[in-house]
Amino acid sequence: MSVAVSNALSPAVAGAGRGGGVNDFSITVATVNGSGSQTANNTLLRAIHRMGAPVSGKNIFPSNIQGLPTWFTIRVNRDGFLARCDETQILVAMNKATILEDIQKLQPGGICLYPGEEELPNRRDDVTFYPMPVNEVVQQSGAETRLKPYVANMAYVGTLAYLLGIDLKEIEAALAHNLNGKEKAIALNLGAAKAAYEWAGEHLAKTDPFRIERMDKTDGTFLITGNSGAALGAVFGGVQFVGWYPITPATSLVDSLKEYLRELRCDADGKATYSIVQTEDELAAIGMVIGAGWAGARSMTSTSGPGLSLMAEFAGYAYFAEIPAVIWDVQRMGPATGLPTRVAQGDVLPAYTLGHGDGRHVCLIPASVAECFEFGGTALDLAERLQTLVIVLSDLDLGTNLWPTPPFEYPDKPIDRGKVLTAEDLTRLEGKWQRYADVDGDGIGYRTLPGTNHPAAGYFTRGTGHNEAAAYSERPEEWSANLARLARKHDHARSIVPAPVIELAGEAEVGIISYGSNDLAVQEARVSLEAAGVPTSYLRVRALPLEQRLADFLGNHERVYVVENNLEGQMHQLVQLHDPAGAGRVVSIAKCDGLPLTARWISASILDQEAKEKA
Repeated sequence: MSVAVSNALSPAVAGAGRGGGVNDFSITVATVNGSGSQTANNTLLRAIHRMGAPVSGKNIFPSNIQGLPTWFTIRVNRDGFLARCDETQILVAMNKATILEDIQKLQPGGICLYPGEEELPNRRDDVTFYPMPVNEVVQQSGAETRLKPYVANMAYVGTLAYLLGIDLKEIEAALAHNLNGKEKAIALNLGAAKAAYEWAGEHLAKTDPFRIERMDKTDGTFLITGNSGAALGAVFGGVQFVGWYPITPATSLVDSLKEYLRELRCDADGKATYSIVQTEDELAAIGMVIGAGWAGARSMTSTSGPGLSLMAEFAGYAYFAEIPAVIWDVQRMGPATGLPTRVAQGDVLPAYTLGHGDGRHVCLIPASVAECFEFGGTALDLAERLQTLVIVLSDLDLGTNLWPTPPFEYPDKPIDRGKVLTAEDLTRLEGKWQRYADVDGDGIGYRTLPGTNHPAAGYFTRGTGHNEAAAYSERPEEWSANLARLARKHDHARSIVPAPVIELAGEAEVGIISYGSNDLAVQEARVSLEAAGVPTSYLRVRALPLEQRLADFLGNHERVYVVENNLEGQMHQLVQLHDPAGAGRVVSIAKCDGLPLTARWISASILDQEAKEKA
């Protein structure tokens, strides 16, 4: 028997995306933080991925441990557009506190799944409502009291699987992955999902257009977070020491490092060939990392904005004493404590100039989990090649959400230890060398490592004034020469950091510059802009310092929009500083509301500016 569940007045495809509702829609699951919905949400995400449809998920959660609203959004798009979407066509309403607002945000023609035992506060005429057997599933499961919230969430997994046509075998496989093969837990959750699926089949009359059909668009890909990709990249890049202090959203990067290093970096006797130290705070973490880098270990830490601020003095020390080390800054919303569980790109300028005085740091900016893996090793190589601190600017969206990716490519070149003199080198040089002399004209001196067995190997490392021989000096000419050499080294870095990715569009007058996790939204916005008669070229920044090709890009376009997720347009300011001659062509498109940018906002902002230009 089917119950009357719909009062929708919309036509069949109303509210659907470009694909008419087949493999083209967004789901919002509204729950309460701490209710154990992560397993259910990731099960849906993985099951859809296993059915071959491009899919991404975003966990939008509060910074408290329990009780406040949480939303998990899943975007399915047959064309592979996986940035955050402004519209929601499917709502799973599990939170009484937000249900009224959540229903109001549904796109006309959308559907709402709700616990059938509860009274709905609102029924829109242009939305289809489906009840779910939440209490019934929980009662039938026989679950212990502490597990009942998890089982309740399986009610929406099963109901949604029925309505969207998700194969239960894929639900089972996804559960097995998420629950690490624990048979008892899998059986409990799968039983609940199946019960809801069967109940939906008996009681619901489907009237909406939304469904999943098998595709082959995810063949050869897998799901992983940027933080896990970064950790794997660091392992393959030869990381030896990790000092860290917990902070959202960077903690999971070190959690992954612990897991991978334990599996991949123990000798035949099971003894670890690496070291991970959780310190008392971020100052201690960066201090230990710099100390390990000075001693010759490839070392790194991970943190976020407040932690990065605390590391400022040591960062300046690493720059001036020329000690290799890596910081992964998984950016979140500031200033101050800000919104710890929301995304932003507000650390670009602070990271680039971290410290006091005239120091500038090399920064890498990954835009995908594959680049997180690549930069895991590249950052360590650059730190040692340049003998400096390298900061990787990831962010919460990229770092903590699951993304589909092809398999990572094993590094195709050996680890770069930079300019290190051995005892044999020192013998050949008859012991005559100076730690900070610019022998090769690239601003990079030669260093020795502790333990080098030669009487001339030692030198004094200091953050105070020093000359080429590493001797203390307050002579103005030696101070000036040292700063000039450091600036020369920074300029040399422009030629060896990851180059920008440039896509030119014929004779396009308009260019877009962006970076990091904005990339997918920018790519989608370019399609919309092209359809609106505004073809665009695109330059994606992958590193600081900026290099010559950016100036060429500015010179080849009438207007260039710098798109970023912060308030002040921080990259926009760096672009103008980098090329003052082209500064007049550059327009800032910046937004900071704690959420990832959307293609619709980017294209609308640029079209609005274009209209003003041509008015």
